[in-house]
Amino acid sequence: MTDTPTRAFRGLRLGGFVAMTLVVAAGPAAAETLESALARAYAGNPTLNAQRALQRSTDENVPQALAGYRPRVSATANVGVNYQDGSLGGTQARQALIPGAAGLTVSQNLFNGFQTDNRTRQAESQVLSGRESLRNIEMQTLFGAAQSYMNVLADTATLELNRNNVEVLEEQLRQTRDRFNVGEVTRTDVAQAEARLAGARSQVSVAESNLRTSIATFRQIVGVEPRQLAPGRPLDRYVPGTLTAAIEIGLAEHPQILAALHAVDIAEAAVKVAEGALYPTVSVSGSVQQVFDQQIANTRLFVGSVVGQLNVPLYQGGAEYAAIRQAKEQVGQARLTAELNRDSVRAAIVTAWGNLEAAKAQVIASQAQVQANEVALNGVREEARVGQRTTLDVLNAQQELLNARVSLISAQRNRVVGSYQVVQTIGRLTTRFIAIPVAQYSAKQHFDQVKDLWYGVRTPDGR
Repeated sequence: MTDTPTRAFRGLRLGGFVAMTLVVAAGPAAAETLESALARAYAGNPTLNAQRALQRSTDENVPQALAGYRPRVSATANVGVNYQDGSLGGTQARQALIPGAAGLTVSQNLFNGFQTDNRTRQAESQVLSGRESLRNIEMQTLFGAAQSYMNVLADTATLELNRNNVEVLEEQLRQTRDRFNVGEVTRTDVAQAEARLAGARSQVSVAESNLRTSIATFRQIVGVEPRQLAPGRPLDRYVPGTLTAAIEIGLAEHPQILAALHAVDIAEAAVKVAEGALYPTVSVSGSVQQVFDQQIANTRLFVGSVVGQLNVPLYQGGAEYAAIRQAKEQVGQARLTAELNRDSVRAAIVTAWGNLEAAKAQVIASQAQVQANEVALNGVREEARVGQRTTLDVLNAQQELLNARVSLISAQRNRVVGSYQVVQTIGRLTTRFIAIPVAQYSAKQHFDQVKDLWYGVRTPDGR
């Protein structure tokens, strides 16, 4: 077969197995490492970049809330034509006027029941919650990249094993037919070898399909085709020493929990904003206006005023009270959601920890299984040569060795992915914490650029 997924992997060959890693030899050229794949995903993943854009839009909530502290200024101007024709006290009156006016109004809120204060605090909590959500998406993206990287390595190695198995079975079938031709074995032995070869070819097709899927997922997350992949290494140095320590770190640092706690602050601020509708409001406004030819031609009048206004709400139909009660219920919901997230993170940590421990044990067991099956296969082949074993015994021994090697590949893949999963579930799978060499995106930088802007329609990046 010439048109297979591994055309993109010329130079990738299964060189053997080493505990804790999938050993796939890379060419002398610069190989794609797991760290470089994570860096690519961090810089270019569309889902992560979309979340960054969402966070930048959330930053704008703060200057919108701060606008409540600032004055509002408006300019007005008007001009028209006024034609009068008639009599006034027996005197004929006829004139054509072009009345006009130009003015400026400035209004300033002095007190609005602390609504501006609370809206600002609410907006700041939305920004902080959004940053935690962004960090959570970053962790999901990096874990997806690590998972897809190891899937490509594992599926490539599995495909190579199955192809090697086909070659072995083809040779086995040729030898069995030769022995059948000289009368050493029966037609049953030939049929068994043929059936096992057909099954092996079917497994190659399945392995090719799995590899295509893994390559497509890698391309989706990382953004490039996988080529010359170097071995993947587990993140053991970032995994806590005990499950208890992992749980403590996760409950204190996981962005899913922190975002939920900020959501509680947002809901509590919403209650204060709703209560502010029951408070009096105080504002002052000043205006100046120049008018022309309003009633009499060739007249000009300048008008200036300063007005203070007090508004005391007494009863507006009960909508404000319903809004307050609704906001209080939403606070309760936010607190329950925070507790739910704590339980979810705790369960995820325990699950990931168990998966990692199981993968470690599976690697050791699979290595022993491979070694034992290699010895067994050599023995069965020798016994078959002297007539003490049948062809089926040899085929079964070869299949058991193949299954053991595939299990070892899966265990090594799970070993690496499991370490990344533990670091993710405790909230530390970020490029900054695991020291991935990539330019760091700073959500605070954009916030600092826009929080105090009084005007302007261009974003800080010039759009």
